[in-house]
Amino acid sequence: MELDYLTINEAAQLLNEKKVSSAELTQHCIKNIKQKNAEVNAFLTITEDKALNSAKESDERRSRGELKSNIDGIPGSLKDVICTAGVRTTAASKMLDNFIPPYDAHVTRLLKDAGAVIVGKTNLDEFAMGTTTAYSAYNMTKNPWDTSRVVGGSSGGSAASVAADQSIFSLGTDTGGSIRLPASWTNTVGLRPTYGRVSRNGVIAMASSLDQVGTFTRSVADAAELLRILAEPDTGDSTSYKIPVPNYVAAIGKDIKGMKIGVVKEFMGEAVDVKIREAVNAAIRQFEKLGAEIIDISVPLAEESLATYMVIVPSEVSTNLERYDGIKYGVSANEDANVDNLIEVYYKSRQKFGNEAKRRIMLGSFALSAGFYDQYYNRARKVQRMIKAQFSEKFKEVDVMVGPVSPTMPFKTNEDLNDSLKLWMADLLVVPVNVANLCGISVPCGFEQGLPIGMQIIANHFDEEKLFKVASAFEVSTEWHKINAKSKIQN
Repeated sequence: MELDYLTINEAAQLLNEKKVSSAELTQHCIKNIKQKNAEVNAFLTITEDKALNSAKESDERRSRGELKSNIDGIPGSLKDVICTAGVRTTAASKMLDNFIPPYDAHVTRLLKDAGAVIVGKTNLDEFAMGTTTAYSAYNMTKNPWDTSRVVGGSSGGSAASVAADQSIFSLGTDTGGSIRLPASWTNTVGLRPTYGRVSRNGVIAMASSLDQVGTFTRSVADAAELLRILAEPDTGDSTSYKIPVPNYVAAIGKDIKGMKIGVVKEFMGEAVDVKIREAVNAAIRQFEKLGAEIIDISVPLAEESLATYMVIVPSEVSTNLERYDGIKYGVSANEDANVDNLIEVYYKSRQKFGNEAKRRIMLGSFALSAGFYDQYYNRARKVQRMIKAQFSEKFKEVDVMVGPVSPTMPFKTNEDLNDSLKLWMADLLVVPVNVANLCGISVPCGFEQGLPIGMQIIANHFDEEKLFKVASAFEVSTEWHKINAKSKIQN
């Protein structure tokens, strides 16, 4: 039976019709991980035995008619900042090389409670700091569509695992486009829910006021299915909103006639590659055909988002990574025979951080230092509030906003990937969503020279239902999402 590139719903249907077992689906994914990981490097840890046991338990539940959810028995993967009890969790850093959590993250528990099968932990930029997954301490993840190119980051391993048919879905985190950017570059669907919609409890923090768990899937319907499970409020996370969880799946397939779609002027400027603009404009024309009203809008302060982000993120990074001192957390140099005092323990332990982590720690420490806090961090927070307010005002005029995800196609792996400014510019169009704490989704909308292009759809706070409604209407009316990277990987 053909098991390649199934969606969650397609896999669930095969399972329900007893045409395939969860064990067979899981073995298919594990086989692909082993065959392709040397080339793609999507996985840091494969949990083969645990996965096969989970699949066996799912098959037994199915035989008794006791299924837990629609994802029961479906193989998925987790970005390696999401804690898994008894399974190594590194954040792609040598600082956590030997860390085995004694507990599951809230989202891990929810997936397990729903019967999902976790096949492994995926690669990322160290502590989720980057746009290419080149900053991993365990080597770069490459793009399954063209392994001479980067996959995007920081959740690059999760995107690659779905694009390379190594898992049917994956969880990542999105602090500044870290789900939507790699989704755009791998022809997957990448969802960044509203900040606080999904618990961060048990997720290794980078920038706590911006981090948000989201999903990689092969369809918008699958993203809605997963969010319905993951959006359960969590008393263990003070930023988790205690509000009812809508039936997101009900928004799939609904008519969008009369909906107002805003085309953001600031997202369609000269910084965006011509071919990417053309693909997004074609998608906008498709929305018109579906009966939506297209409205040109301007969000001037969106252009200040990247600068704001570049102050807030290093500041919060420096605070969150302060704990990794070799005493409280992290690999310790305490047993080094050449260590004579506590200062040397701190110094030698912190050498385990990669260059990007060190860079952001130093920038953030400076921005938070006495005499500069008001000038940098406090001012950035004030601008952030202004950006939020401007987006909120614009959402009174439109239901959703659209634009490109990335201004460029994915970089070549042999390019200079240490140019921080160049790499941060790749986040130009995605960080406004994070700074304004909105929800956004990347959906496939075209190709250029055999490489995928994604369109970003943005909705207001906790308006994921509109996001799914508009995204699914576009998806079912086009064929872009049906194209996969199979031939690219095999050649």
